[in-house]
Amino acid sequence: MSESDVVIHAPFAGWLTPLDEVPDPVFAERMMGDGIAIDPTSSMLCAPANGTVVAIPETAHAVTMRLDNGAEILIHVGLETVALGGAGFRALSAANASVRTGDPLIEVDLDRVARSAKSLITPVILASDGYTLMLERPSRSVSSGDPIGTIRGEPRAARTEIPVTTYEQTVRIKAVHGVHARPAARISALLRPLAAEVSIAAGDRSASARSVVALLALGLRNGDEVRIQGRGEDSEKAVKAIAGLIESGLGEPETAAPEIARGPQGTPVCASPGLAIGRVVQFRPADLPVPNDGVGVNEERERLASALGKAASSLFEGSSVAAELAEAHRALLEDPDLIADANRSIAEGRSAAFAWRSACEAARETIRATGNALLVERAADLLDLERRVISILIDDTSPAVPELPSATVLIAPDLLPTQFVAFDKSRLAGICTSEGGPTSHVAILASSAGVPMIVNAGPAVLDMPEGATVIIDGDRGRIEVDPAPERLGEVQRIIAERDTRREAEARAASELCFTADGTRIEVFANLGSLADAHDAIAAGAEGCGLLRTEFLFLDRDSAPSKEEQRQVYSAIAQTLDGRPLVVRTLDIGADKSVPYVVVGREENPALGLRGIRLSFERPDLLRAQLTAILSAVPAEQCRIMLPMIVDVEELRKARELLERTKESLGLAEPVALGVMIETPAAAMLAETIAAEADFLSVGTNDLTQYALAADRGNAAVATMVDALHPAVLRLIREAGRGALAHGRWVGVCGGLASDPLAASILIGLGVTELSVVPAAIPTIKAAVRRLRIEECKTLAERACAASSAQEVRSIAAEAFQ
Repeated sequence: MSESDVVIHAPFAGWLTPLDEVPDPVFAERMMGDGIAIDPTSSMLCAPANGTVVAIPETAHAVTMRLDNGAEILIHVGLETVALGGAGFRALSAANASVRTGDPLIEVDLDRVARSAKSLITPVILASDGYTLMLERPSRSVSSGDPIGTIRGEPRAARTEIPVTTYEQTVRIKAVHGVHARPAARISALLRPLAAEVSIAAGDRSASARSVVALLALGLRNGDEVRIQGRGEDSEKAVKAIAGLIESGLGEPETAAPEIARGPQGTPVCASPGLAIGRVVQFRPADLPVPNDGVGVNEERERLASALGKAASSLFEGSSVAAELAEAHRALLEDPDLIADANRSIAEGRSAAFAWRSACEAARETIRATGNALLVERAADLLDLERRVISILIDDTSPAVPELPSATVLIAPDLLPTQFVAFDKSRLAGICTSEGGPTSHVAILASSAGVPMIVNAGPAVLDMPEGATVIIDGDRGRIEVDPAPERLGEVQRIIAERDTRREAEARAASELCFTADGTRIEVFANLGSLADAHDAIAAGAEGCGLLRTEFLFLDRDSAPSKEEQRQVYSAIAQTLDGRPLVVRTLDIGADKSVPYVVVGREENPALGLRGIRLSFERPDLLRAQLTAILSAVPAEQCRIMLPMIVDVEELRKARELLERTKESLGLAEPVALGVMIETPAAAMLAETIAAEADFLSVGTNDLTQYALAADRGNAAVATMVDALHPAVLRLIREAGRGALAHGRWVGVCGGLASDPLAASILIGLGVTELSVVPAAIPTIKAAVRRLRIEECKTLAERACAASSAQEVRSIAAEAFQ
């Protein structure tokens, strides 16, 4: 044995396990380096060789050592144990300490850790290049100190230092609202499977890309230039993945949101439209009392880790809106900076509840200091999570909100998402807050639930007398106290007329849709989850015209299995109860990226490897998805749709793969295969494509972007992106003519389909299916039932001959009256 060889001894007693069998791809796939693992039965982690302690983190769940031959090893106790915040761990050594084989390094309470962690299995990783790990019989029982292998390296004189891998890239933020909670959570999620430390810097400020709180504190806005700096084995991969996500819009909505008025405090702003009459209920939730001092560092850290886990598991995901909120809140509950801050307070003797409150308060102050109005609104999320976790820690079982009388107009300084969810919406006529903003998460929830809401109304509203009669006008951002009888009667009549119309539309929504002269128009729903499918059927959907399957692939470390996909597709098909289900194959790239499909840097991602192009690049993903779809959805119900098609050759290639997949499953029944018309090329070649496609469906969001050469995620040109522009309408007309030439149906599944103003024009252009957001189904059906085909055709030709989108809207508005 040469002087550069070091014998490695078992740091624990337990079962020696090959690294391949560790249930975590970061270790099993050797992303961090070669190694071995031990499933421990003893509680004392001991030094496996002579050397120096490089680091033991504050959470004491791991140790890095530099051995006498220069090799560095990492011993990571258990899987996902950093989230325990140190509960169950006690460091017995420290950085820079010289240790001998067998010296105790960390004491582990195996019972405590086993109850909370994913696994106790402990990887021992060789983290240095230029060395080789030679293992001795990897599958066996060992005692602490037993030899398990040798680390062999070059002699010191011959070995040269190998620099740590680094990578850097500069990009500009491309998201209308900058980096707020959801984009920050997506950035953090991209790094989970990667072995790299990544920071994002703007000017002289920098933040860890793994910390949502730290990213929010940067206050990054649309157009800001940032440097993404990576260090570690996967640095290039990690930096490129984050750069791609940023350049594609950070996964935010496909169309730029309009500017929202945010006046000085006391200037009411509409957060959710609507008109209501009710009686004032003032709401002032008190802070929960917490003990200052803890009963012991380990116990308090364990209590905090347990409470964070319970809070995360309790997040409500009953709708797509709630699911987005839950995504952002989970990222905050797992934020390493926030947890580390709380654990520092616990180490100083504070209780878990006191420490969590202090950490959240400090983070909120940091976010407020950015001066970014949108981020200040997101600080309410931290207050919400602060209270949720503290209520778990102190075992507070009192109701989060009081029971409301009927027709309540709730007045409060601000409102938290969990408080809104807890209120009985049938008794909630409206909400008015003295603070808050129109894009806060509670405003989004109120809008989704149809509850009128005004924010930023100023402190005077907090003095409104309890029980006073008020009119809340969310449309105009006004609240009227003790209105005159005449005004009250006028508003009551308006509300009654609106309610009558909505009720009539809702009752009729369950019936099939025909124009006034008897032409059948299918009104389907766009879906992005199983919850959406339930909502769509309740709203009167006649089928699904677009199932966005990306929801299964986003915000995770690896692609969903065929079985996982099959179960979800099957559940949605069953919910639709035989109604048509149009499943769009995976449409990622551009504004949607995932860490397990890394695309090289693209100057213009919207024109790059996305949609069907990316599926052809990764046929394994497409084959797995087709297998899952065909196994889950009956052939007579199933329609498969391909995104971003340009010409018929792409359709033929996909059909060949579909037929081979059917053959492998023993399926003989025909399955409809259609294409999305999202590019001007596909629209102009619609007749050629329709000769072989079973149907066409126009995606107006992308088609508009490409036709008008205006990036929908760029605020500077966002106002140009109007799908009623005559150039876009002429392309839709070509799609309609091409479909008609071969007897195919053509639908619209983009945002334009949900606009009642556009229904007459689209139908006049040959569209026979409209796929809309579930909430719009009753309104769209009501609009279609007033139309006559010949009038629609005349209107469509006038629109195509117009000179601008504004002129088209004027024409459509005139006809809609």
